[in-house]
Amino acid sequence: MATISPYLNFNGNCEEAFLFYQSVFGGEFTFMGRFKDMPSEETLTEEQGNKIMHVSLPINGEIHLMGSDTMEKSETPVCSNISISINAASEEEAHNLFNGLSKGGKITMPLQKTFWGALFGMFTDTFGTNWMVNYDYEQKA
Repeated sequence: MATISPYLNFNGNCEEAFLFYQSVFGGEFTFMGRFKDMPSEETLTEEQGNKIMHVSLPINGEIHLMGSDTMEKSETPVCSNISISINAASEEEAHNLFNGLSKGGKITMPLQKTFWGALFGMFTDTFGTNWMVNYDYEQKA
């Protein structure tokens, strides 16, 4: 079966963002490469060369959170039209993920019990990535 892995783009702070994500999710990067490491006939500035070309952080062994820096700065947040939804395995994990990832960000819906039987909250992290954290109280068999 196909798998889906979120791929995030950043305006020069991809490494900082992924070190932050690693501090919340744990794990080790399977790859972190810079633009200066790839073969190219194009001359890069030092700033361009030090940007992240690709990074991959496994989460739970099945999903890889991946990302890179863009070569051109954009005024629009690069992750503004999508949210990453996390389904936690426990209420405690939901709180830990929500509190960890939202630190320094903007909470749009506090983590709370909902009418549909879940603990749910939404926020935009300090790097502009939108997240939804969910824990279903009635686990599906």
